[in-house]
Amino acid sequence: MTNPPHILVVDDHQQIRDSVTRFLEKNGLRATSAKDATDMDAKLAKGHFDLMVLDVMMPGESGLSVCQRLSAEKVMPIIMLTALGEETDRIVGLEIGADDYLAKPFNPRELLARIKAVLRRIPQSETVAGDFAGKHVRFAHLVLDADRQVLVCEDGSETALTNADFKLLVVLLERPRVVLSRDELLDLAAGRSAGPLDRTIDNQISRLRRKIEPDILRPKIIKTIRNGGYCLSVDVEVTG
Repeated sequence: MTNPPHILVVDDHQQIRDSVTRFLEKNGLRATSAKDATDMDAKLAKGHFDLMVLDVMMPGESGLSVCQRLSAEKVMPIIMLTALGEETDRIVGLEIGADDYLAKPFNPRELLARIKAVLRRIPQSETVAGDFAGKHVRFAHLVLDADRQVLVCEDGSETALTNADFKLLVVLLERPRVVLSRDELLDLAAGRSAGPLDRTIDNQISRLRRKIEPDILRPKIIKTIRNGGYCLSVDVEVTG
């Protein structure tokens, strides 16, 4: 497997984190672990992951809260780990966006089977990339490697994008210099409508700007249009 899926395992128990990541890596996947929501956010900011294995009971922000937050932005598929017999957690987890769940204690082989089943159900990167699949997209001082979901800067440094960031950036790159409302961006990038006081797109734009703008306080690549939405204000060049 040339580019195996990358799994983020989030659990406050070190023994579970270590044993799960070792098992997944032995079975051909890439795996990274995080001990809590804060550690998870740091890992998400630096790398691209294809699926998250998330414990419900954690110190600080709970797994259910994390699932709700990430599912709203469609960051990646999530498999919840719940305590044996906690049916309420499983029901709530599925209602707020989890793709599957597994009760502790669990057989690692069953977790692996569930991971593979969920990954088979999600869109492949070529579908998400649309016409950019297999292409390099140049804009401003950056080049998007669509197949790897990575931004390459002029100095050669690379920044990995989350699924949500990548989808949003593709939507903007496909429509340079076009003003798109928040509702339009949410529909195009996530396939859903905005609810009352929904700040999903604003949060995603802020996160994406941190990865592409030379000066986050004076954004020039993605501009905010008063009473309009957002606009990619640079030219785009697509190469093979």
